[in-house]
Amino acid sequence: MKTFKKVAILSTMIAPLMLSLTSCDDLFNPAPENFKGEEDLKEMPSWAAGLLAHAYISNPLGNGGESYPWSETATDDAVSNDVNNGFRKIAGGAWRKDNNPLDQWQHLRASMQYINLFLKTSEDVTWAADEVSSKLYKMRFQGDAYGMRALYIYHLLRAHAGWTEDGKLLGVPILTEPENVNSQFNYPRNTFQECIAQIDADVNKAVELLPEEYGDVNADGDVPAKYQQLGAAASQYNRVFGVTAKNRMSARIAKAVRAQAYLLAASPAFAEGSGVTWEQAAKAMADVCKFLGSNPVSQLDPKGDDWFTNADALKNLANGQNTNEWLWRTNAGESSGMEEDNFPPTMFGKGRINPSQNLVDAFPMANGYPISAAAANYDAQNPYADRDPRLAKFIVLNKSMFGGKEIVTAVDGTDNNAMDKKDGESTRTGYYMRKLLNGDVNCNPTSKQGKHHIKPLMRFTEFFLGFAEAANEAWGPRDSRMGFSAYDVMKAIRERAGICANVDDPYLNECAADKDKMRELIHNERRIELCFEGFRFWDLRRWKADLNETVKGMKITGDPAHYEVVDVETRSYKDYMYWGPIPYSETLKYDQLQQNKGW
Repeated sequence: MKTFKKVAILSTMIAPLMLSLTSCDDLFNPAPENFKGEEDLKEMPSWAAGLLAHAYISNPLGNGGESYPWSETATDDAVSNDVNNGFRKIAGGAWRKDNNPLDQWQHLRASMQYINLFLKTSEDVTWAADEVSSKLYKMRFQGDAYGMRALYIYHLLRAHAGWTEDGKLLGVPILTEPENVNSQFNYPRNTFQECIAQIDADVNKAVELLPEEYGDVNADGDVPAKYQQLGAAASQYNRVFGVTAKNRMSARIAKAVRAQAYLLAASPAFAEGSGVTWEQAAKAMADVCKFLGSNPVSQLDPKGDDWFTNADALKNLANGQNTNEWLWRTNAGESSGMEEDNFPPTMFGKGRINPSQNLVDAFPMANGYPISAAAANYDAQNPYADRDPRLAKFIVLNKSMFGGKEIVTAVDGTDNNAMDKKDGESTRTGYYMRKLLNGDVNCNPTSKQGKHHIKPLMRFTEFFLGFAEAANEAWGPRDSRMGFSAYDVMKAIRERAGICANVDDPYLNECAADKDKMRELIHNERRIELCFEGFRFWDLRRWKADLNETVKGMKITGDPAHYEVVDVETRSYKDYMYWGPIPYSETLKYDQLQQNKGW
């Protein structure tokens, strides 16, 4: 770790006149006044806040509308047509402790150094001339820092926690003080339980200091009680916690981080050593869902599964505005990069992400039954008829209309949209990704035109599904002790999708009578609803599910079309890969770092 005892101002421009008047020593050795130490920062709030802002740069959830990790290409949900894709390589057996595209260690621990330095420095910073406003700023920035540290520890656990050769479930080293040149650096890993306890402590501090959500208040009496006790008026509260602060870490986002950590900890890969139960996870998830109201299931956003299709609505979002689908999001911005990477070739895209037949088969029929069920009435030679409407919404199928064009993926198609037509450009599975993409984007290099995108950093649907999973395991499908049940959640999500809308859902009712069948249904709904959002890779591992399912595609030939399921790509994972490695370079430097078993 580097020390950040001093922060240097970097000049961006030096005028020719200055060059002519400056010696070489003066030019390459900044003047003393351009160095700022900790004492200086106490009178420079913008510089102190910059330490925290720097920590945001490493937000593992991403900072832009195009910052999806595409780890699905290392699962049974998709492949990539890019031979250099890192996830494609590790899925094929190249995942090593010195070759890990999922590494979170370096940048998140570096960002935690900034957070720890900020928390130490912030105690004595004069944040505003007005004493009350200064106290409020201190609360906001410190709460932000605690919440972000909890987020980073969670993502470090997800990527690097695991069982060691001597049977211990370890997390990462917990550092709550900034390191300096005198620090010993060679820290052992804390236990997974200790890391969960640190997440709890940081979330509790964030909740203590931050408002549930940011936004202006109209009168002094509307200021939350904990800030009224400091003498805060509405004008002072709005200055610090008003609408301009939206989309920063809030109390409810911090609680959501805890819910995510609990779901991970209660899952089969970690439950034996985590100390966290399914009941704890269910309650934490329910608390997040209840941000929508006392009957949150009824408030599920009816358009929550296709926010990406309406660029005009995204463009016109008010400052920090969220829907009932978004708990936390990026800013809206115009772009075309995601479409350039993933549009079919005739739309001037590279077709990078190719959904699998495995994923296509996971979408049920419109009557709610899986395609394998007799009651589904599935026709293998007419495979896309009467299916869950999300299938056509999320995936480009053969002869789909997309961006005003018919996309033909059949092997005997005449352009590069056809399956395996051109290496590195055409689909390898017979499908292209449609979810997250706006068909109105123009990727033609001669007339390129982007559209507005956002990335939901946290979607309420994720937490409803997390609740359903944990509640089913803790209490069964229909238990409603939290005011709603796993069954209620599944019914609402399926109805929103267009499955058995306003009529009975016989397959859901069948699953609701059997905890094991409900588990399979919940896992499958999570796979569908959250596809291409970076969840599948981690879900398979925390569930200890089969990692080596061969990825399949659909070979379509002839007229009338003949459909044949074919193998596309095999997977090569070992059982120890349910848990990721500690970076090899770190274990070489620090002998106190125990590696996870198998790596």
